[in-house]
Amino acid sequence: MRTVVIEGPGSVTVETRPDPTLPGPDGAIVQVEATSICGSDLHFYDGDLPLYPVAVGHEAVGRVVEVGPDVRRYAVGDRVLISSVAGCGACDRCALGDPVTCVQGGKVFGAGELGGAQSDLLAVPAADFQLLAVPEGMSDEAALLLTDNLATGWAGAQRADFAPGATVVVIGLGAVGQCAVRAAYALGAGQVLVADPVAGRRDRAVAAGGIAIDSPTVEAVLEATGGRGAEAVIDAVALDATLDDAFGAVRAGGTVSVIGVHDLAPYPLPILGELFRSVTLRMTTAPIQGTWPSLVPLIGNGRIDTTGIFTHEFALTDAAAAYAAVAARTADCVKVLMRP
Repeated sequence: MRTVVIEGPGSVTVETRPDPTLPGPDGAIVQVEATSICGSDLHFYDGDLPLYPVAVGHEAVGRVVEVGPDVRRYAVGDRVLISSVAGCGACDRCALGDPVTCVQGGKVFGAGELGGAQSDLLAVPAADFQLLAVPEGMSDEAALLLTDNLATGWAGAQRADFAPGATVVVIGLGAVGQCAVRAAYALGAGQVLVADPVAGRRDRAVAAGGIAIDSPTVEAVLEATGGRGAEAVIDAVALDATLDDAFGAVRAGGTVSVIGVHDLAPYPLPILGELFRSVTLRMTTAPIQGTWPSLVPLIGNGRIDTTGIFTHEFALTDAAAAYAAVAARTADCVKVLMRP
């Protein structure tokens, strides 16, 4: 099979490797029909996570082509989406739909231990837990967002813990940030202020109901909130600078919800000031499976619009060009779909 491999910063190849085998009696093999590049894949591409070579990708939709004898919910031919985070499927945390806190340790596809989803085929352990049948009529784009980006944006908004009518700030308007804007409104935010250095990305969020603010972010948020700060700030980037902005823009007693992926360097948390301001800090990668019962019907009934986030499509063989396009972080290229 073909699989996308990042061999070093800015170096992407498409390699031919042996087809995967069943990862166990509860596993499945999925033939990938659509996959996509996530912002966290860029941490390998940019060199922030120098773990090379790595077969990348954790967002995939496809058809089941083989199942182990212990798989009960899926059969060959089923169209499925795959959670980006894999859990054992048997522990008490997985029973809550949260592979991130799996007692055996949550694992992310395309991060070294599990195969990369930017491939022709993907081996999926604990298939009954990891897979979800794609609802009839759901687009590949919407299904791919359920594997990670929308689930992450939703989790970030939930964990921001704001009351209906609250002012929420979303920092970083890549695909996850765009999803967080939509999720915040679906969860009852009164207004969502959106910050990103790329004007076109702010415009995209404004089309989804966001209210654009200019930099410097903290000053703009304070001005928009009468000096109080926002009840919640969702940081979808997690650079030192955006974390500084998040803590500066949140009001006393508010919540900073971090869903961006920081690099390996430590962040100098201003803990004394946040202690005396009673600020809550919450961080997570998404409990993907736990979000599906809410998000699938919200997409189906139109409460959450998944259009306008994917902007480009490439063939898998053109993965190097696809990564270069996403890594440029321009206004017109937010998220890329690839087809094997």
